[in-house]
Amino acid sequence: MKSICFYFQVHQPFRLRRYRFFDISNNHYYYDDYLNESIVRRVANNCYLPMNDLLLKQINKNKGKFKIAFSISGIALNQFELYVPEVIESFKRLAETGQVEFLAETYSHSLSCIDNKEEFRKQVAEHSTKIEKYFGQKPQIFRNTELVYSDSIGAEVASMGYKGMLTEGAKHILGWKSPNFVYANQRNPELKVLMRNYQLSDDISFRFSNKDWNQWPLTAEKYAAWLNATAPNDQVINIFMDYETFGEHQKANSGIFHFMEALPSAIFKFKHFKFATPSEVIAEYKPISQINVVHPISWADEERDLTAWLGNDLQKDAFHRLYTLSAKVAKCNDPKIKTDWNYLQSSDHFYYMCTKFFSDGEVHAYFNPFDSPYDAYINYMNALSDFILRLDDSLQLNNKVEETTTVPLISNLNQQLKTEVTMLKKKAAAKKVAKKAAPKKAAKKSTAKKAVKKAAPKKKVVAKKKVVAKKAAPKKKVVAKKAAPKKKVIAKKAAPKKKAVAKKKVVAKKAAPKKKAVAKKKVVAKKKAAPRKKVAKKVAPVVAPIAPAVKK
Repeated sequence: MKSICFYFQVHQPFRLRRYRFFDISNNHYYYDDYLNESIVRRVANNCYLPMNDLLLKQINKNKGKFKIAFSISGIALNQFELYVPEVIESFKRLAETGQVEFLAETYSHSLSCIDNKEEFRKQVAEHSTKIEKYFGQKPQIFRNTELVYSDSIGAEVASMGYKGMLTEGAKHILGWKSPNFVYANQRNPELKVLMRNYQLSDDISFRFSNKDWNQWPLTAEKYAAWLNATAPNDQVINIFMDYETFGEHQKANSGIFHFMEALPSAIFKFKHFKFATPSEVIAEYKPISQINVVHPISWADEERDLTAWLGNDLQKDAFHRLYTLSAKVAKCNDPKIKTDWNYLQSSDHFYYMCTKFFSDGEVHAYFNPFDSPYDAYINYMNALSDFILRLDDSLQLNNKVEETTTVPLISNLNQQLKTEVTMLKKKAAAKKVAKKAAPKKAAKKSTAKKAVKKAAPKKKVVAKKKVVAKKAAPKKKVVAKKAAPKKKVIAKKAAPKKKAVAKKKVVAKKAAPKKKAVAKKKVVAKKKAAPRKKVAKKVAPVVAPIAPAVKK
């Protein structure tokens, strides 16, 4: 089976009014309410309400086989609340069918992913909370503003817990590869990536009512045949487009509603096709490879990059000045400033400053309420300048409030004392209850102690011996300390005698040469006298026997 994934983007920007230089610090309201309300009501009547009814009928008719997905920005939901709450109710009816998936995106439809990760994460969380509140779904798949994607952005989205992400099947990224497969993020392969088939998507969103197009008029049967002509081994065909295509960009008299009403039945004639939501596609198919996107891509213009919003110096200056305020805004507690901060981040403000006048110039002119990109830049910077003044004033006021609240008022002190007294009374009552219960606990403890005492007599005897030894140890140390000074005194008294003996030894060493000379003389004398003694010994035996003979 080959899956068809239909996804629609729903977004309505808050358009700025003509905010002149002399309005700065005098008028803090930046929005053209009349223009915003008139556009939202017109698009709701032309697109949202009739198209939601059409899709609901197709879901009921096909009994769970027809499925679609939406991404609705937080700013669009805010305007629906203000001007056309019936649109939200119609989306709720679609959600109740269980065949419609709502995706996550940035609350402000912003490009915060490019410049500020903290703001990006905050907006995604805020948007997810709002989607869950209205439609009872916690988004599992992420769709970034204008399908902006890169390896680093995808890795950031994966770290937020999302399983998949949508982006453009840009030709300079895919090369020879087909967008009709599931891919994986290069930095975090756990994130699966669905890539838009821009050829088949733009056939509906841009070329449907173009009578100069060689395939005009486009019928449901012809379009289904094109889907069937794709490669047999393709996994999924992703048809992504602006929801305003139906009835607003492509007018009702072009036959766009009849086309969409007939399309599901035309596709179901080919039995190997089925409709699926992005979550179902990601759960069913494994990625065939990783996709490498170093520089951010989008679905805008022929370049499929960010030049529609950040392609000239006007856009870059306004964009970077805006996000230098993020740290200050984070410290601010004023809800009005927080609201304006969200609205000023909308990517549409930078889109109006685009200076492309060639292949994509008509598209930008269609969406631009200003006379020129330069007019859009000046208007935006005037509003931003006033916003900066308000932000600084709010932060100064916050600092003053913090300083005053550090010194509590007497009334606050009295209230604190009352609460402390009541707390003390409660503690005293608790202690009384504890005392009444104490005897029983004490009895239990005493019986436990007796049992321990009977079981451990030997340990106590050993412990006592250790205690006696410890007590005796200090006495030994004291005796040693007392004896030590006497030893030192005796040693000092004996020291002079030792020094005298040492001196005698030195004198003896000096006298040693004289003793050696005397010893040598004695040796010589012994040697000279020795022969005579030996001779005397020899003569003696001869004389001794003669004497007796004479006597006879």
